[in-house]
Amino acid sequence: MNEAAEKPKKLATSLEKAAKARRKFIQSVGLTGTFIGLSLLGYIPVLRASTTRLRPPGALNESDFLSSCIKCGQCVQVCPVQAIKLGDIDDGFGLGVPYIDAREQACDFSCDAVQCILACPTGSLTYKKPPFLNIRDGALLAAAPILKAKEKDTEPTLNLKERIGVARLALPSACLAVQGKGFKGAARGAGFAGQLRYMDVDRWKPIPIADHPYDLPLCDLCVRECPVKGAIELRPLKSADGSARMTPVVLEPCVGCGVCEMVCPVEPAAIVVDAQVMWTGERS
Repeated sequence: MNEAAEKPKKLATSLEKAAKARRKFIQSVGLTGTFIGLSLLGYIPVLRASTTRLRPPGALNESDFLSSCIKCGQCVQVCPVQAIKLGDIDDGFGLGVPYIDAREQACDFSCDAVQCILACPTGSLTYKKPPFLNIRDGALLAAAPILKAKEKDTEPTLNLKERIGVARLALPSACLAVQGKGFKGAARGAGFAGQLRYMDVDRWKPIPIADHPYDLPLCDLCVRECPVKGAIELRPLKSADGSARMTPVVLEPCVGCGVCEMVCPVEPAAIVVDAQVMWTGERS
């Protein structure tokens, strides 16, 4: 076929490609406009988050955290138990911003030095806030938290100044300790992927919770596996029928790590961490 005959075909192909490109562009513009319109109307929560997220240790106050985090994901990469996730579209301005879902995988401080803070390039996660940023009432810890895994070490504390939340017994009637019941087996079932470091296994290496079954005459998992000394304890409780029971009580050293929520064997969890809630007194 000669060159003169080829030219009309090439021209037709070019015009067709251009037309497709225009249609695709128009569709993209239309979808973008629809998306923005629905977002502004509140149907798609881009401008406002639907859930208050538990942020990684050392996080600044929420507004400062959202404005300073560059969504680089470095904290996600260094977390030894993969506790840190990145926000999805329903996180509003928190899209791509790191958070922790304690029920799925809590921060157990198995990195000791809090690697997420060390990896953060912007100071969104920090050991110490700069003077011009406010510390919320109840955020400041009375003392550096003592890690049970390091209690006998020369330096047993965690270099944290503020808590990220506070635990709370949300469903007392579901709590096995309150019911006077024990627990036997894997805390969250054989298929649960969450990890935790156990002193009696290896204090430096977390293992799957499913690989560490329990046999407890009275369930005390939230107290037993809390990584921070003195953050939670069981106390006597007089039940309605007059029998002696025990109930978890959350104390001031609680940093909001979420281990208690992760290991609670009932569904939904009897004890939860309230993200970004500050200390106001003992909780039970």
